Amino acid sequence: MGVNLSLRGESSTALQHGGALQPTCLTPAEQLERSTLERFLELQESFWSEKVTDRDFRHELVTKVPAVTFGFWIIKILATTLGETGGDTVTMTWLGETTPHPVPGGYLIGTAIFGLLLVGFVWAQIRASKFNPWLFWATIVASTTLGTTLADFADRSLGIGYPGGSLLLLSCVLLSLFVWHRALGTVNVNTVTAPREEIFYWITITFSQTLGTALGDWVADAGLGYEGGALLFGAGLAILALLYFSTKISHVLLFWATFILTRPLGATVGDLLDKPLKSGGLALSRPLASAVLASAIVLLILVLRQEPERVHTEAKGPSDQRLHARTIA
Repeated sequence: MGVNLSLRGESSTALQHGGALQPTCLTPAEQLERSTLERFLELQESFWSEKVTDRDFRHELVTKVPAVTFGFWIIKILATTLGETGGDTVTMTWLGETTPHPVPGGYLIGTAIFGLLLVGFVWAQIRASKFNPWLFWATIVASTTLGTTLADFADRSLGIGYPGGSLLLLSCVLLSLFVWHRALGTVNVNTVTAPREEIFYWITITFSQTLGTALGDWVADAGLGYEGGALLFGAGLAILALLYFSTKISHVLLFWATFILTRPLGATVGDLLDKPLKSGGLALSRPLASAVLASAIVLLILVLRQEPERVHTEAKGPSDQRLHARTIA
């Protein structure tokens, strides 16, 4: 034991002073111990030296939401339109809310149905180990149909009205974004890589979908009609696209503004398709319109490659690790 302790002390001292250990009359076991100790000390010195760069501690994380592309927005608009026609199919056609003999509490029943579906899909989304485009878009459709029935319930059953409902829901969206930012330091969707981020993400999504429904119905009922409302919100999206490409306004801010504005566009287009002719609609079959929209979404998911957003973690050392998310493209 005394020989081993002496060897460790001599080895450590020699290496610390930059000296080389000279072979002495050591047994094979002692020579092996010396070699192992020298290698350990060399690795320790290298680890904490300036040679350790950011690249040594960089690895890639994959989000569980799709990259924001032109195809993403096309599917999003179709999904919001499906949310309008699908929600109306359940509450107005099947539960008869707009007929002389409606099922009591039809809007509330529809809200409960889609609320349970949304909770189930969000739970599956959080439990999933990686991005699944079918699961993601099913969750989006569930949130937008819930937004339709919830907005109709608030306006027609509770009597809050679309203006009051829109202001209330706008406050909910802003509050959820504020709490999200305070908790995690960002509301960039490119950082949705863990359950806590996903919970904030889907809460904000649901509020924004409901806000979009109320806002679309408010504008249409205010005198613009469904066609006028669709043109207004379409123009708003065009302005946001122009700001994205021509200004330095935060892309995160523009993303959420665009995400919210696509919902009333989908709501007005959906109402244009299935509302009666006397109300300014085309009186198309709600179930048929929903089936066509769902088929279009399925086709686009198959044709347009859905890739998750990728982010990188970088660190200068093992105790200094930071998340760098790419700005939304």
